Amino acid sequence: MADVVFMGTPDFAEGILQALIDSDYRVTAVFTQPDRPKGRKGLLQAPPVKELALKHDIPVYQPEKIRREENVEILKELNPDYIVVAAFGQIIPKSILDIPKYGCLNVHASLLPRWRGAAPIQWSILTGEKETGVTIMQMAEGLDTGDCIDQVTVPIGDDETGGSLFEKLMKAGAEQLILTMDRIGRGEAVWTPQPEESPTPYAKMLTRATGLVDWTRSAAEIERMIRALDPWPGTYTFLNGKMLKLWKAEVVGSSSSEEECGTIVDILADAVDVQTGDGILRLLELQPEGKKRMSTDAYIRGYHPEKGTVLG
Repeated sequence: MADVVFMGTPDFAEGILQALIDSDYRVTAVFTQPDRPKGRKGLLQAPPVKELALKHDIPVYQPEKIRREENVEILKELNPDYIVVAAFGQIIPKSILDIPKYGCLNVHASLLPRWRGAAPIQWSILTGEKETGVTIMQMAEGLDTGDCIDQVTVPIGDDETGGSLFEKLMKAGAEQLILTMDRIGRGEAVWTPQPEESPTPYAKMLTRATGLVDWTRSAAEIERMIRALDPWPGTYTFLNGKMLKLWKAEVVGSSSSEEECGTIVDILADAVDVQTGDGILRLLELQPEGKKRMSTDAYIRGYHPEKGTVLG
């Protein structure tokens, strides 16, 4: 039985860790980010990976900086056969990459070399890709630049959200990781170097500011944005100075209207149509500031939006 040290932090990593726990591999330790304050009260909240590890009596380490010598020494003492990394949130230095017998494996949620970086799931939807996937790679000192060992492709549906694609990729990545580790152990794995340049931009980290709608963009782009940023950070605009989150929409055709971008051009029984830089975006599910998500027909009944009002 091979020993594994796991490094990861958010929900995506939790699914990968669960697969390792359920497998024939032995997880001897988990490294994750420190507990962080969350919510209005700022109460400390443990990462999902920590909670899962403690549930299974797996020792947990939460270093601020994994590269510090004391953490390197801990890993040398653990002497794992594998280190598996999934959305850990810190750069792994060469001093750690060289420790495990079979090296450090990374579960990355894209078909590398496409979408290197922190938010590949959302950026694949934002840019209108038709498919993505998971890569199991051998980690190197560069950012997502190591040799690819295995990949699995996952289609992106026309109604795909960041949340639904996350679930698909987590499941696919967990299954593929175990298959890849088995192949490595049998000496059957093949390492394929990546090209130096990626064909896509860097999948930069998302912030709340990422979700602010620019109504001069096309209806198709904004509709993809709404799906990609669901559930976090969410897509939003402003109406009469108050935030209005957009959770579901559809494109209802191109338009050459001379209305200002962001203008409400029509109010239907169950939808609100908004002028964009190219086409009309029909809003189907909204969330007023301080309220829960609701269908647009409920929003219309409760808030009485007016035709001609400009959002943003």
